[in-house]
Amino acid sequence: MPRMHLPNFRFSIASVVLTLACAGPALTGQPHEPVAQPAAQPLAHFHHLHLNATDPPAAISFYTSKLESEKRKFADVMDGVWSHNSWLLFTKVDAAPTSEITSAIWHMGWGGGENMKETYQKQVSSGTKFQTPITDISDQCDGKGGNGRFFFSYIDGPDHALIELNTTAANVTYFDHVHLLSEDAIAAAEWYVKEFGLRRRSPDPPSREPRYRCGRQTGPSVGLMMDDVSIIIYPVGNAKAAFPDAWKGRAGLESSRGHTIDHLGFSVENLDQTLDRLKKDGVKVTDEPRSLFGGKLKFAFVEGPDHVRIEVLEDHTAKE
Repeated sequence: MPRMHLPNFRFSIASVVLTLACAGPALTGQPHEPVAQPAAQPLAHFHHLHLNATDPPAAISFYTSKLESEKRKFADVMDGVWSHNSWLLFTKVDAAPTSEITSAIWHMGWGGGENMKETYQKQVSSGTKFQTPITDISDQCDGKGGNGRFFFSYIDGPDHALIELNTTAANVTYFDHVHLLSEDAIAAAEWYVKEFGLRRRSPDPPSREPRYRCGRQTGPSVGLMMDDVSIIIYPVGNAKAAFPDAWKGRAGLESSRGHTIDHLGFSVENLDQTLDRLKKDGVKVTDEPRSLFGGKLKFAFVEGPDHVRIEVLEDHTAKE
C-alpha cells in the first residue's frame, strides 16, 4: 500500500500526542509498560506433498482407508487427501514413478499413537504391506531386545511411496512429518530457515559431529518445524547404507522430480514478492509463475537444497 502524504500539521499533532503518551508514565512516576509488538507473519506455510501416481483414485482410497485422512476436492476441482491441515495431491502418470531413495525426499510419516504395536497389528490385519516391519529403535542393531519405548515401521504405499508409522503421543495419529536427506544437513536447514521461515526444534545449535547407529549415519541432522509438520534432515550417508543397490555407481542425490514423492508445496501470502526475494538470494526458479482457476491459484517452482523440487504457491481457492 503506498504511503499517504498528509498535511504537515497532522504530523505535528500526532507527534505531540505520541510524545505525551510516551512521557505520561514518566511524568506521573508510573512505570512504563512496554508496548506489545505484533507477532511476525511466517514467511510460508506447509501446503502439500505432491505425488506421482499410476492410479490416483486408488492411491486416494488407500490413504483415506489406511491412515487418518479424508478425501477432499482441492479448489473444488481436483481430488486429493486432506490430513491435519495439509494436502496430498496427485498427478496421473502412465509409467511407474521412480521409487528408489535417490532423491532428497526420503519419506512422509503419520503418527502411530502411543500404542504402536496395536496400530501396526491393525494395519497388518487390514492387508497393509510393509517395507520395514515394526521395529524397536533400541533393538535395531543387535536384536537382543529393546526397551519398548519407541517403535517405527515403513508402509509400502501406492507406487512404493514410503510412509513411516512411529510411536507418537496418543492424539498424534495424522500426517506429521517429512524426512529429507542432504549432503550437508546443517546448511540445508539454514536455507529452509532463511528462505521459508522454518524454525529449529531445538534451541541448541546442531552438532556437526558425525553420528552412526547400526552402521548408518544419523548425524549431523536437524529437526525443523513448519506449522505442525516436522521436517527432519538426515545425512545422505544413511540412504547409501540402507539402500546400497540403488546407490551403486551413483555420485549424489538427484532431483525429486519424477519420483513417487515429487515435491513439497509451501504457500505464501504474495508469490511475486516471495520470488523477488528468493531470486535476490540466488535461489533458482525452475518454473516461472503460472495461474489457475481464474487467478485464484498462482504457483511457481524453485530448487531447494540437494535438488528438492519445491512448489511455491499463493492459494486463494478456499477464500471467498
